Amino acid sequence: MPETQTEQHETQQHLSRISEALASGAAGRVRRLIHNLHPAEIAHLLESLPKGPRFILWELVDPEDRGEILLHVNDEVRSGLIEEMETGDLIAATEGLDTDDLADLLQDLPSTVIDEVLRSLDQQNRHRLESVLSYPEDTAGGLMNVDTVTVRADVTLDVVLRYLRLRGSIPDLTDSLFVVDREDRYLGLLPLTTLLTRDPDLTVAEVMERGVEGIPADTPADQVAKLFEDRDLVSAPVVDENGRLLGRITIDDVVDVIRDEAEHSLMSMAGLDEEDDIFAPVVPSATRRAVWLGINLVTAFMASWVIGLFEGTLQQVVALAVLMPIVASMGGIAGSQTLTIVIRGLALGQIGQSNARWLMFKELAVGALNGVLWALVVAVIATAWFQDMDIGLVIAAALILNLLAAALAGFSIPMILHRVGIDPALAGSVLLTTVTDVIGFMAFLGLGTLILL
Repeated sequence: MPETQTEQHETQQHLSRISEALASGAAGRVRRLIHNLHPAEIAHLLESLPKGPRFILWELVDPEDRGEILLHVNDEVRSGLIEEMETGDLIAATEGLDTDDLADLLQDLPSTVIDEVLRSLDQQNRHRLESVLSYPEDTAGGLMNVDTVTVRADVTLDVVLRYLRLRGSIPDLTDSLFVVDREDRYLGLLPLTTLLTRDPDLTVAEVMERGVEGIPADTPADQVAKLFEDRDLVSAPVVDENGRLLGRITIDDVVDVIRDEAEHSLMSMAGLDEEDDIFAPVVPSATRRAVWLGINLVTAFMASWVIGLFEGTLQQVVALAVLMPIVASMGGIAGSQTLTIVIRGLALGQIGQSNARWLMFKELAVGALNGVLWALVVAVIATAWFQDMDIGLVIAAALILNLLAAALAGFSIPMILHRVGIDPALAGSVLLTTVTDVIGFMAFLGLGTLILL
């Protein structure tokens, strides 16, 4: 999640002090500096250090905090830290973790460690863990925690209160108890506020909330996040296809999903992975980026090929070569604005068959209006610059055509990619750049050839 300026300043201070202490070999000072930090803050510091200092800091971390810290670092950093740990240390790191957290961490551990961890669990906890692991990580079933408190509808609130006192504790972030029947089918919620404020002689059935539906276990994580956002939920029940209660999802898990989705959208537009280690060695980093650069090179050659078709025109009218970047740049910016809006709309579920056509015509209208406006501005400047009204006319017409093409491409590319199952954030920007460059150059140089020669 985004940090405030104060939090960022404090983080930078911690990082600076710890880096100085690590460089000077003051292990005792490092331990004191990280002693009162939350595991998530230590995870952030680990991600902010190059590999050498990172492993030194990891050795100084309290072993009791290592499991939770591993959950907070990104995948690549986690893999690197796990490789440096002994089997016994890895098993110790898993102790005390909630079932959903243990399921997340277990998938990154060596198979020998997984076997040891499973053998160390009692039958109930092993069954709970297997229940979570049976669902994909990016679904409601993969996100859920099976540690829930359930009650029957036919008991009184007084009985529920006495039951909770006997338990002695309830799971973190519990705002409601789940009401189930004898076959564990989910019936509704009993909010804690209702339990504490209503007449103890009333039955659960008389005060429970029946309108809150359970979330199917196969629901994608992004849809779960949308439900929490729309309904202002703190926790929600997860059910199987028969309506039986499997577990619950809490807001802390949903915050992680929202953050991951935001990072994924940002990094994908540059062809990068949000789980990459920013302090990874040079060769792996260069290899990952080389693929994306290669794709861009292919599209750049396509644009160059179009320019080459009008080589004769450029030799005779040098002004076209001077003004050519303006057309491509304006088209690229206009297209990226539409592309961003459509990708966001698709991610939020705001765009479908019922409104897609309206949005397309709206974006075309915006492109046309901006095209006419800026075409006039550029035409005046180009005419004054080169003392040739025909050049102003050519660039004005090309600009209008390219902004219309950019609006259409910015809308249609993510829609098509989404329909065929490709992440629009990953491939959309490259395809859009190709379209705006090719059409922009073709329109500008083609019109230049027709009008100026």
